[in-house]
Amino acid sequence: MGRLDIRAFAESHLDAAGALLAARHRAHRRAEPLLSERFEAVEPARDEVASLWAQEHSSGAIAVRDEQAVGFLLGTRKDDATWGANVWVEAAGFAVDEPEVVRDLYAIAAQQWVDAGRTRHYALVPALDDHIDAWFRLGFGAQQAHGLKEVERVPWPQGARRAEHGDLDALVEQAPLVGRHQALAPTFSGINLEEDEAELRAMLVEDISNDELGELVYERDGRVIAGFEIVPVENASMHRGLAQPDDAACLGWAASLPDVRGSGAGLALTDAAFAWSHEHGYKSLVTDWRETNLLSSRFWPARGFRRSFLRLYRSIP
Repeated sequence: MGRLDIRAFAESHLDAAGALLAARHRAHRRAEPLLSERFEAVEPARDEVASLWAQEHSSGAIAVRDEQAVGFLLGTRKDDATWGANVWVEAAGFAVDEPEVVRDLYAIAAQQWVDAGRTRHYALVPALDDHIDAWFRLGFGAQQAHGLKEVERVPWPQGARRAEHGDLDALVEQAPLVGRHQALAPTFSGINLEEDEAELRAMLVEDISNDELGELVYERDGRVIAGFEIVPVENASMHRGLAQPDDAACLGWAASLPDVRGSGAGLALTDAAFAWSHEHGYKSLVTDWRETNLLSSRFWPARGFRRSFLRLYRSIP
């Protein structure tokens, strides 16, 4: 076996990167067939890489052995105010013919990023043991999970229903609960999810009236104590490209009042989410959760959601 040569990524490498990414996605779909089949073809996979490469400040590396590309890694940037001095390896941002190669690629690319003061590194990695292990041995940890599940035909449970305009006050009360919970131990999320109340009310009025959105509530003894929101996956900013299944809805928000957690409201709304999704013709339902959020990281897998991607994170130092 020849020596591994790591070079700076260039536009001339897009074809090779597309082929590597398509091969990775084929292997990923063998483990998770709900992912979109279209990225098994080289051209759509190449388009995803090209989209990343076209972004301002995109940079990375390609690995070559015996003049054959065996891996690539690309990093892009998101808003510093939200994510710090960041670099993101998106779902289409790397592929290797063997997982160990990603460690060599990162060693070269990360030096450039750190030299530029970009010390917060995020990577969206297929939930395959060998891939995750390689990133873990680079000092990354699991921060967020993407989960998906087939939509099953289930009856609407008692107490769960579509939201009405009379539920507006209850939904406004619930809106900040997720962000406040994420700020607690052991998650310690620094992202501010608080919204202006007037803007929030106006948005909820539109959402409740929109038949393409599943604004769901759970009511007990005349009190709305929990809510879920389901949107077309195309509207979900975190589920893009290779991480976006076909014919999918996204369960993008879920909250219950703290004093009723464990009462069955979440279970009922999960069934309602599948009932709503089935009625609207969706084949799968996706969601995501912080792995450090003890409630959600236990609740969603217990409901049958399988991890498809993990968002890994490393802060230097």
